[in-house]
Amino acid sequence: MNILPELVEFAPELTRLRQDFHQHPELGFEEHRTSGRIAELLEGWGVSVTRGMGGTGLVGVIEGNRPGRSIGLRADMDALPMDEETNLPYASRNLGVFHGCGHDGHVTMLLGAAWYLAHHQDFAGRAVLIFQPAEEGLGGARAMLADGLFDRFPCDELYGLHNSPYNAPGEVTLRPGLAQAGAGFFDIRITGRGSHGAMPQMSRDPVLAGSVLVQALQGIVGRNIDPGHAAVVSVTRFQAGAAYNVIPETAQLAGTVRYLQSEERALIAERMQQICAGVALAQDLQIELHLRNVFDILTNDPDCVDHVMTAARNVVGDKAHADAEITMGSEDMADLLRVVPGAFFNLGHGGEVPLHNPGFLFDDSILPVGSSLFVRLVQDRGAA
Repeated sequence: MNILPELVEFAPELTRLRQDFHQHPELGFEEHRTSGRIAELLEGWGVSVTRGMGGTGLVGVIEGNRPGRSIGLRADMDALPMDEETNLPYASRNLGVFHGCGHDGHVTMLLGAAWYLAHHQDFAGRAVLIFQPAEEGLGGARAMLADGLFDRFPCDELYGLHNSPYNAPGEVTLRPGLAQAGAGFFDIRITGRGSHGAMPQMSRDPVLAGSVLVQALQGIVGRNIDPGHAAVVSVTRFQAGAAYNVIPETAQLAGTVRYLQSEERALIAERMQQICAGVALAQDLQIELHLRNVFDILTNDPDCVDHVMTAARNVVGDKAHADAEITMGSEDMADLLRVVPGAFFNLGHGGEVPLHNPGFLFDDSILPVGSSLFVRLVQDRGAA
């Protein structure tokens, strides 16, 4: 690999920073300590910082020593609402909050690039460093856009990355065009009539209605979506009752929808409404469906994919590949890429535990790799 030598030397400090962020995870729009620490570091390196973008987000700007283009680099800051089960000496100190998706690593890699660029300003144009809150389904990208992100900090191109325990260490993967699914979250409330468990005829059973819904909703894809297309409807939560002998009054379901064609988002929503209405009529109770879009479909600009490949070949050599498969996972950088052309890529590492698993481990050895990739993109594209 061709990691920048200064970043190799700075790697122990990057590891220390990442592990500090890991110990103090914060949920979306609550990243006060995280954003404060980022701002403190950037300002200490002489970087101009604007705080409070999209709530807890912030933007740093580093000017090169000659005119050029503005290149945006983005990292997400939030953690997940889950417990950590790694037993690491620097494990989360915040009960029920865990960097199980590696956003602490994303922040640190962008900070590494900021440190390098702030101390080596012999590049054209400017680097716009976007530290985004609330990626995990809470709309952090949209909040920054609503605050005028690209009006206040125009960018010619935009780049971001995600760590990947599913790829070899140091491997860079991405694809041009359609890359990741759009997504929605849904909540369903069923209101029936409770009764004694021994007298079901006196009830309007929300548990039975919920069971019918689970099967019917997850049949939408198999019977309404073109088999050549990919879509997902997953019920991921079913809550009802608290006793062995009581049929409850209410039940709640929740889950996610994923799609690769915008028109199929509308079709799925229509079928969900129809199914809920039909089950409510058949079971003689009330069903309320709330479905909300949370991520757009992520599309990479083909030219920007080529630019990532150029930078990646410089840093990781033949470990760079532009033939990644489309994934049904979602990412709210999609919202940013609808405004500014750019590309989102994966960086493999040595962890073997999946993302969003309580035992997820981030491999700190890729920190200077990610930082070097960001630096090369600024150096290459600012002068384009």
